[in-house]
Amino acid sequence: MKKIVTALTLTAAAIAPAMADEALAKAKNCMACHAVANKVVGPAYKDVAAKYKGDKAAVDKLATKIIKGGSGVWGAIPMPANPQVNEAEAKKLAAWVLSAK
Repeated sequence: MKKIVTALTLTAAAIAPAMADEALAKAKNCMACHAVANKVVGPAYKDVAAKYKGDKAAVDKLATKIIKGGSGVWGAIPMPANPQVNEAEAKKLAAWVLSAK
């Protein structure tokens, strides 16, 4: 019984940060154009994570794109600027996006 409780506790602890970042993505309206596993208007987060895998500057690059917007990387539809997202939130969102599988 103790092993089951420990396993559940560890699982809940691992899931909690991911859910908190998903909540932030929903609160900042990111999920209107993106999803974790499939393309909506913008790319799937798992595709973004794959593209930037191993890029040590990816969090900063994506955080800047989240705030300022961008175009041309994923097709003709530009990503609008998101001035309602501050730098700390953008970095948290970028790190979460890069962890998508």
